[in-house]
Amino acid sequence: MALVFLPGLNNLIEDISEEKKLPAQVVEAALREALLKGYERYRRTLYLGISQDPFEEEYFSNFDVGLDLEEEGYRVLASKIIVEEVESEDHQISLEEVMQVADDAQIGDTVVLDVTPEKEEFGRMAATTTKQVLAQKLRDQQRRMIQEEFADLEDPVLTARVIRFERQSVIMAVSSGLGRPEVEAELPRKDQLPNDNYRANATFKVFLKEVSEIPRRGPQLFVSRSNAGLVVYLFENEVPEIQEGSVRIVAVAREANPPSRSVGPRTKVAVDSIEREVDPVGACIGARGSRIQQVVNELRGEKIDVIRWSSDPVQYICNSLSPSRVEMVRLVDPEGQHAHVLVPPDQLSLAIGREGQNVRLAARLTGWKIDIKNSQEYDQAAEDAEVAELISQREEEETLQRETEERLAAEQAARAEEDARLRELYPLPEDEEDFKETEDTEKNDPQINEQYAETELLEEKSKVSESVQGEELTTTEDGAR
Repeated sequence: MALVFLPGLNNLIEDISEEKKLPAQVVEAALREALLKGYERYRRTLYLGISQDPFEEEYFSNFDVGLDLEEEGYRVLASKIIVEEVESEDHQISLEEVMQVADDAQIGDTVVLDVTPEKEEFGRMAATTTKQVLAQKLRDQQRRMIQEEFADLEDPVLTARVIRFERQSVIMAVSSGLGRPEVEAELPRKDQLPNDNYRANATFKVFLKEVSEIPRRGPQLFVSRSNAGLVVYLFENEVPEIQEGSVRIVAVAREANPPSRSVGPRTKVAVDSIEREVDPVGACIGARGSRIQQVVNELRGEKIDVIRWSSDPVQYICNSLSPSRVEMVRLVDPEGQHAHVLVPPDQLSLAIGREGQNVRLAARLTGWKIDIKNSQEYDQAAEDAEVAELISQREEEETLQRETEERLAAEQAARAEEDARLRELYPLPEDEEDFKETEDTEKNDPQINEQYAETELLEEKSKVSESVQGEELTTTEDGAR
């Protein structure tokens, strides 16, 4: 068949490449695959209303499309195997037919034939299929490039622009760097900040949470405004000491979406200094709060407590409950990380915080279970008895869990032993194959063959010796008679 001309093919590829920000080779591959799907559709439409579609899913696997960019057209090519008798005309060709053009052809060889239909025969349905498949393949390539582009991104914080709203999610446009095209990212409801005003074209700093592969949608970017990584990034950009390494952020506890509207977002940040002369808290706050104010402004007024980290749990817990004043910290169960914090009556509500937010964040920051107690009403004996009971319950639970794990391990070992015994009695096919492979390997090993030969020689000698002894015994008996 002749070449099917596509006037303006080169310009089409260039335009799509520029518009979709895809390499020309990728666009060509997508176009070839789309044309091939269109050819399949053309072949299937020939049987519409006549008989059932005879083509299986992999029927057209030996077909391909070749683009001719110089003459601006395409051909449909089929790879066929040379056989004596043809059973499938789309996959085979007779030797007699090939011999007419190639005298040296042999059965089993593969030839490539041009099977391009006429342009008029292609049909409207096939053309529509080609357009749909091309659009889908280009979208898939774009998403694949997005996944590769953002998966290994060194800087997880991006500048995003609000495009539209879908249900409770905000769809934003983000870019991985200068000169790179913007792509869409989803900001789910749970990752939004209550103080943000998400209006069209508003810009925000967002944390790249994940690049997920969603069925029927391909790679999808998910960003967050509530992730603790955003706070870390903002401090790193505002505090030179953190960039230099003299100050480090040890832990962050953030409650960006409190359980109640009456409680605003709040974050606690624990910092430490590598150099003794550097004040880590002062470095993060800045002169007259200039540095921390930049972070607060970006987070739309979120309250941020910067506290000093300490290797001493008592001091660390005291610092974490800032701005409240603590009288005493008792580590009632160090192994279970349980502490009682004693505060004056006037500091009780401040230490707990509105709806327990302050103590909740302190517990997350330190990793300790913190109970705030009124210092004037604290009964140490009664509290110790209660804690002792809790410790006893915890130890019992740990013992039960350990015994359960040991029992499960023993049951698994017994089950494995029983399985091994049964496989010896009733070998499975794969066991017999493994045995055969081992046997074949041993036969090919010279050292093992030599051992086998020595063993067989000893067995033969033993048989000869037994035979001679038997003959001597018979002769003796005959002489006795």
